[in-house]
Amino acid sequence: MIRSTRRQTLIGAAATTVAGMTGASAQTPLKVIVFPGMSNLAQFAALAQGFYTKRGLAVELVYTPNSTELRDGLAAGRYQIAHAGVDNAVAQVETAKVDLFIFMGGNNGFNNLIVQPEIRSYEDFRGKVMAVDAVDTAFALLLYKMLDLKGIKRSEYEVKPVGGSLSRYQAMIKDKTYAASMLNPPFSLQALHGGLKDFGSAVSVIGPYQSDGGWVLRSWGQANGDVLTRYIQANIEGIRWALNPANKAAMVSVLAERLKLANEVAAESFTFSQNGFAADSKFDLDGFKNSLKLRAEMLGTWGGTPPAPDKYLDFTYYQRALASM
Repeated sequence: MIRSTRRQTLIGAAATTVAGMTGASAQTPLKVIVFPGMSNLAQFAALAQGFYTKRGLAVELVYTPNSTELRDGLAAGRYQIAHAGVDNAVAQVETAKVDLFIFMGGNNGFNNLIVQPEIRSYEDFRGKVMAVDAVDTAFALLLYKMLDLKGIKRSEYEVKPVGGSLSRYQAMIKDKTYAASMLNPPFSLQALHGGLKDFGSAVSVIGPYQSDGGWVLRSWGQANGDVLTRYIQANIEGIRWALNPANKAAMVSVLAERLKLANEVAAESFTFSQNGFAADSKFDLDGFKNSLKLRAEMLGTWGGTPPAPDKYLDFTYYQRALASM
């Protein structure tokens, strides 16, 4: 009886080992392209806490230098998932005719208009150069709208594409001819510590705004629905963990490591941006409608009248993910 029990124990242990090896080998690799910054809170937490791994996903976060690489890389299949300002996804559909869908939200972007210290009023922007990522997407449109509402028209200043928030922050510090840019933390806060000035938040001027969200090629999403659902679940679990006050110190440490920040800068960035995240990364439909309106107004897209948002959205996988958690 003892031998039989021992034999059964050994067989059970061997089976467990094989199952574990099978689970490890079954990890689905995913390359997810993002801009470095606070917007990736859910992804950072999911990686740190093993939420992807427990759902059979091997996620690699890739930092993009600019929105062109993010969009082109997704379209070419170098990355399976993109997270950024969802106006970039709209631009892919409208200008590059890429068939994709946005599957979840994230945050409002926590963008502030950061300016050189000699800028004292909006009137000072006339004839100046503004640093943007791309001239026709996302945060550049926020800048155009903020200036437009203050009476400074698009023809009265110049814009130069510099790259993502990190690149724009570095450009403004090194080259004082860049009068202003839309920046978010930690780069907006680093800019202020470096002597630049804050002209206010974008959402305080334009209203609700759906900034960062996730999108995929429609063909990939339809062929990998289960993978996408598990990915969303890990992100939801990640943002819940990240925003739990009990985990603040641990989350700040993760941010400091991921973004190569001093602990106090990571803590300040975390505190500054907390209210900009949507619960469970829910998509802000009103904010997205405002984003489409912004594109129509500032670029004249769609003859100035934005379309219904449904053509860019598919929340089937998000709803499935949330329902089974």
